[in-house]
Parts: sequence; C-alpha cells; structure tokens
Amino acid sequence: MYLSAGIVLGVMVTVYIIALRFKLSTELAMIVAALGGALAAGHWFPARHVAEGAITYMDINLIFISATLFMNILKESGGIAFVVRAIIKTFHKSRVLLLILLTFLLLIPGALTGAGSVTVLITGGLVAVVLNYMGIKKIRIAAIIFLIAGLSAAAPPVSLWAMMTAAGVNMPYVGFFLPLLIPCVVGALFTIFFLGWKGTKIDVEKAFEELPKPPEKMNWWRIVIPFLVFFGLIFIGRKWPHDTPVIGMPLMFLLAALFSWILSPVKLKIFSISANTIKQLLPLIGTLTAVGILVQIMTLTGVRGLLAIAFITLPTVLVIGSLFIFLPITESVLMYGSAAVFGVPLVLLFNTMGLNPIVALAGMSVIWPLGDALPPTAIIGRLTVDVVGTKEKYSLFLKQCLVPAILISILGTLMVIFSKDLGFLTGL
Repeated sequence: MYLSAGIVLGVMVTVYIIALRFKLSTELAMIVAALGGALAAGHWFPARHVAEGAITYMDINLIFISATLFMNILKESGGIAFVVRAIIKTFHKSRVLLLILLTFLLLIPGALTGAGSVTVLITGGLVAVVLNYMGIKKIRIAAIIFLIAGLSAAAPPVSLWAMMTAAGVNMPYVGFFLPLLIPCVVGALFTIFFLGWKGTKIDVEKAFEELPKPPEKMNWWRIVIPFLVFFGLIFIGRKWPHDTPVIGMPLMFLLAALFSWILSPVKLKIFSISANTIKQLLPLIGTLTAVGILVQIMTLTGVRGLLAIAFITLPTVLVIGSLFIFLPITESVLMYGSAAVFGVPLVLLFNTMGLNPIVALAGMSVIWPLGDALPPTAIIGRLTVDVVGTKEKYSLFLKQCLVPAILISILGTLMVIFSKDLGFLTGL
C-alpha cells in the first residue's frame, strides 16, 4: 500500500514540477498534479472527488470575499486615509507611538480577512508613504510591509493556516485568539522597530500632499460603528450562544460592510467595488479551490496517509528543529495548501506527543507566511515590492527580511516546544 502511495506521490511531484516549467500558474499546477496522481492510482478522472474538493473551503472563501468587501468599502469611503492622516497629525512628534500605530494599521486588514495581500493593497501603500517621509529606505519599507502583512494574515480572528489545519483534523477553531495574537503583535513590533527605528523626523506637510485626502464629512464614528457592529455580533454570539441565531462570519462582515456603505460620506459605486473585490481575490480563491482538489485526491490515493505516517515516524527533534525551514519552503510551493497537506500530520504528531495542538498550530501559523516571499510563487513578496515601488534586486529585499524572519521563526518554534506550558492561553 505504501509503495503504491509513494509512486503516486512521485507522479504528483513530477507533474507539478513539469507544470511549473511550462509556466502554468501554481493553482493549475496543483490541479494537474492531482489529476496526474489520480490517473497513476487507476482512478482516471474522479469527477465526484474533484467537485467535492473544489468546494471544501467554500466557507473560507466566503469569509475572504465578505471581509475584503468590507475593507474595500471602508477604503473607498475615505476611512483608511482619514485614519492615516489622523495618526500622522496627532503622533508625528513621537516616533515610537507612530511606529506602533502604523503596525496595528497594517495588522488589522489581514487579521480580518486572513490574507496578507489585502493588507498590502488596503493599507500597505499608504503606510509606505508615511514610512518614506520618516526617512526609511524603500527596500526596508517593503520588508516591513511584507513581514507585518504575513503576520496579519496569521493573526486572529481569521487565520487561514490555522483554520485549514484545524478543519483537516476535525478540531474546532476555538481557543486560538491569544496564541495567535501575542506572537503576531510581538513579531510585528520587533519588525517595524528593527527596520524602521533609524530615520528622520517626518515631514507632515509633504506626507499630506502625497496621501489621498478624505471627504470633509468623514469622522471617527463613520469608521468605528461598522467595527462595533462586527465585534458586537461576535460578542453576542459567544456570550449567549444558545439564545442567539448562528449567522456565520461572512454575514457578520456583510452587515459591517452595509453599515460602512450607509455611513459613507460620499456616494459609493457598490457594484463596482464588489466586482473589484472579486477580481482582487480571484488568485486566492483559485488557490483554495486548487488546494481542496489536491487534498481530496491525496486522500483518495493514500498519499495523505503516507505523508502522515512519514511525519509521525520521524525523530521529534528533527521535526521541530526543522520547522523554520520546512514550513516556509512548503508555503512557497503550495501556498495555503501547505497547511492542509503538511499541517494536519504535524498537528496529529504533536498531539500524540502530549503537546497542546492549539498552541502548537498557532506557532506554526506564524512561521508559514514567511514562505510567501520565496520562489517559485513569492506572490505576496513580489506584490509588496511592486506596491512600495522598490527598484533594488529582489534578493536585497529578502536580505532585509532575514533578521525579523529569524526572530519570528524562533517565536513560532518556541511556541511549539512549550505549547503544553502555554496551554493556558487557549482559555479552555
């Protein structure tokens, strides 16, 4: 059985590499590899499994879309520009406070959507302008935005790596808030202070000239109320779970988006914003669809079981000690698929070792996004470089990311090692 599964795995890997060589997208390469594996296993074209796999992460896709729509409405209404200007105007004399607030401004979009690309596109460009006028080199700005965008995608409430892995082991997505929040905030603050501490006093007037000007009627209430609606719905659902109808996170985001649209001081073209949101998210939706198909076929052919056995039988020291290398590399090849394919056996292994699976998975989720800057995909890394307008070689960008990435990797690895002791963070 293991021999046949190993042959199928070899076919999948070979087909995947060949597909990438023929310049197919990562998503198509994963689908072709899955179909190649199914053919090698004698299943021909397993239509039912392909269909089931394609909708595996439909709920996560809905969260993607609804959350990003909310953030895009807030941006188009002038809310993001208003917040950026308010932060600069109030805290421009204190570099410490300014860097801290810019950090959280970068963390929020990705935390709400689960996508680092949304952080880069929604707030990344505006924050880059501010950091530029703080005397920070563009190559360092790109590194700051990429690393914090990755941490924002891993941060609660929506962490795709944690959600996909938890779904794969039938573990409720509960108790992850603090285990994800603490390392993400610590890593983000270290990143921005390490790379952005040296510089000059910000030129407020020049920064305001380059930043978009929000509508005159924009105020804090128009920004805060939609967030109060969203977090209020979450609080009510958790406080009175038996007396409150379950509406789901996508509908919560849509209600927040509705309030943001109603409260907008300018008339918004909601259909145009919705269409742009879908266009913006198509690569991510395609990735999750392809991952679902790949995982389904790997389960059908026994490849998934083979990988699980392989991980479980490896020396514990080797597994944990190589997480900082293994997780980013798998992310660079499979993107979010690495969580479903490799995260599941790792969590099962850690659980059998007596480690806390929630804290251990949170630690891994912090490390995974680092791979989004590495070839062959490097989608988020290259997107960040383009948004910031960095002209230097891509290798220099990676060099700037190195020290903060090492610290983030250490944080994540320590969380895995001491997950049992940190179990109190789950609140369970």
